[in-house]
Amino acid sequence: MNKLFLIYHTIVHLRPIQIRYQLWYRFRKMWRKATGFRYPLSIEKKAEPLIFTPWIDKPASYESATYTFLNQSVQYPSAINWGESKYGKLWAYNLNYMDYLLQANMDIETGNQLIQCFISDLPQNPTGLEPYPIALRGINWIKFLSRTSLRGGTTTRQSDAIPQINNSLYAQYLILLDNLEYHLMGNHLLEDAFSLLFGAFYFKEQRFWEVARRLLIQELEEQLLDDGAHFELSPMYHQILLDRLLDCINLVQNNTCFDEQDKLLVQLKQKAEQMLTWLNTITLSDGRIPLLNDSAPGIAPTTGQLNEYAKSLNIEPVALSEVEGWNFELKDSGYRRYNGTNYECIIDIEGIKPGYQPGHAHADTFNFILNVNHQPFLIDTGISTYESNAIRLAERGTPAHNTVAVNERNSSQVWSSFRVAQRANVKVIKEEKNRVTATHDGFRSIGTSHQRSWQFDEQAIKVEDVLTGSQTKGTAYFHVSPTLKPIRKNNEIWINDTCISFEGAETISLIKAQLPNGYNQSVDYYKLEVVFQHKLTTFIKIRN
Repeated sequence: MNKLFLIYHTIVHLRPIQIRYQLWYRFRKMWRKATGFRYPLSIEKKAEPLIFTPWIDKPASYESATYTFLNQSVQYPSAINWGESKYGKLWAYNLNYMDYLLQANMDIETGNQLIQCFISDLPQNPTGLEPYPIALRGINWIKFLSRTSLRGGTTTRQSDAIPQINNSLYAQYLILLDNLEYHLMGNHLLEDAFSLLFGAFYFKEQRFWEVARRLLIQELEEQLLDDGAHFELSPMYHQILLDRLLDCINLVQNNTCFDEQDKLLVQLKQKAEQMLTWLNTITLSDGRIPLLNDSAPGIAPTTGQLNEYAKSLNIEPVALSEVEGWNFELKDSGYRRYNGTNYECIIDIEGIKPGYQPGHAHADTFNFILNVNHQPFLIDTGISTYESNAIRLAERGTPAHNTVAVNERNSSQVWSSFRVAQRANVKVIKEEKNRVTATHDGFRSIGTSHQRSWQFDEQAIKVEDVLTGSQTKGTAYFHVSPTLKPIRKNNEIWINDTCISFEGAETISLIKAQLPNGYNQSVDYYKLEVVFQHKLTTFIKIRN
C-alpha cells in the first residue's frame, strides 16, 4: 500500500504527454520484440565537416585503453564492454557518450579507432542505442570529425573510414528521432534537441532541422525560468546545458545551411545571456557553484570557462542591479543571496521544481549555504551516486542539507533514484531588505508546519525555526566544510573566529561523518545536529 501511495503521488504530477509516451514506448517495445524488429545501424548519407570557434575541451577520461569516469577506472586491453555494469548505469552511459574524443590530448588516429570500435560493437550494445547517449555522442562525433577533417593530416585509411562513420551516425540520428524523450521531458528532451540541431547541419537534413528548431524554441521557453535558471535547479546541470547551448550558438553562427537560422540564433543568444547571468549570480566568490540538488564537483565546465567561451561568441551576461540589499533576488528559482562584510549566504525558499520532472530535486526546502572570507563554511553536501540505494536516498534527504527534519521525515518524499511523491509547498510570509520569512507544509502528513526566517547583518546571521502543529520536536542540521574543524565550547560551536550559538536547543551534537567528495568518493567532515522543541534560534557571528 505504501508503494502504491508513492506511485500515485508521483504520477499525479506528470504531464499527459509523459504518460502517453511512457505507455506508447512500452507497448511499442513489446510489439517490436515479438516481431523481431531491428533498427538499421548504417544508412548511406553524405555529410560535410562544420566550422567552429574553439569550444571547451572535455576533461581527460581516456588514456592507454583505460577509461575513468565518476572517479572510477576500468582498463580494456582488448574488447570494450560498452554495457559495463561494475560501476552502475551512469558509468556505462559516460563510456557511450564518448566525451573523451574531445579531450585536449586526443589524437586523430586514436579517436577514429575508438569510433570504429564502437560501430563494430553497436549491434550488441543496447546502452549505446538509448536516445540520451545517442544525443550526447552525436555532438561529440560531429565536433571531433569536423575538427580533424579541417585540421587535415588524416591518413588515407582514416579518410576511407569517414563514410562508414557518417552512415552509422545518420542511422543513430534516425533512431534518436524515433525515440525523443517526451516520456522524461526536462534536460533529456532538451539534449535531444541540441543534438538534432548538430545532425541537421552536419547532414544538411531538413527533417532534423525542423524538429530541432521547434523543440529548441519550445523547450528553452519552458525550461528556462524568467530569472535565467534551468528549471531543474541544479547548478551543475545548468552549467552542462549552458555549455551545450553555447555549442549550438557556435554551430549556427559559423555555418550557413537553413532558412530562418538567423532568427533562431537570436533566440539562442538571448537564452544564453539569461543562463549566464543566473550562473554568475549563483556562483560563489571562490568560483565554485553551490552543490544544490543533484550537483557534484568536476563534472561540468566551470563558470569561468563558460564566461570565456561565451565571450568568444560575443555573448555577455546581463548586468544585475542590487534589489533592496539582496545581491540577487531570483524569485523564479527560489534563491536569495546576501553578501555581508566578509561572508556570502545563499538561501533556498523553493519547493520541488519542475513538478513533472523532479528527478534531480532534493528534500532541501529552507536549505542555505554560507561562505566566510571567500571560503566554504556551511555547505550543501552534494551527491556521490545515482544508483537506487540507501546512499542515494540519504543524499537527497532533508538531513543531508542545512535545514530541519521532523520525526526523521523528509520535507518532500524522495524515493527510488529520481522520484518524488508528496512535496513541500512553500509560502513566503514576509520579505524585507535583509530579512525573509517563509513556511512550508512538507510535514503535513504528521500535522506539522515549519517556518524559517533569516535575518542578515553585516557580520551576523540569525536563523529562526518554528514548528507548529501536532509534532513540534525537530532536528536542525548544519554541515561544515571538510576544510574546517569545529570546536565545541559549552553550548557554542567555534570555527576559526566564527561562533555558532543556539537558543532553545535541547541537545547539540557535533558528529564526525562522511561527506560526498564527487561521485563515488568521500571525505571526513563534521556536522551539527541540534534537537529542539517548537522553536530554535541560531546565531552565526562572523568576525574579521
